[in-house]
Amino acid sequence: MTRLLMLAALLFLGTLNFVPAEAQMAPGGTPVGRWLTQSGNFEIDIASCGAALCGTVVRVLGNQSMSQPGVEMKSPDAPAALGMKILTELTPSDDGEWEGRIYNRENGKTYDCRVGLSAPDQLEIRAYVFLPLFGKTQVWTRVLAKKS
Repeated sequence: MTRLLMLAALLFLGTLNFVPAEAQMAPGGTPVGRWLTQSGNFEIDIASCGAALCGTVVRVLGNQSMSQPGVEMKSPDAPAALGMKILTELTPSDDGEWEGRIYNRENGKTYDCRVGLSAPDQLEIRAYVFLPLFGKTQVWTRVLAKKS
């Protein structure tokens, strides 16, 4: 019975919103476009991928660790970064965000994620295990098209 109460409490806490109103993701909007990751390592192009959206590495700018800034990352499975799908299965949710999966090349694991625009040029990505409450947020910046 105690385990059931603990699970119910965790599920309830997971539904609460602990983010201040000014930091919440803007409702609506689509993440389609080109984005620079928080680490500055990659440009990711988010586009249609079948019935969902996917984010593919289209430009490699660096190889810095997310967990140890300033240190070169060593990937456990060492896949080639260019062309890699980092975001997959992104589908719209009822609250104006998108839900899907994100691959962490640093540890070789894939996590559930929630994606949403916090501003027209900022994309918040929350990767998590089990509930968004148990996750980490990154902010990606929109890459503006270069004028010729």
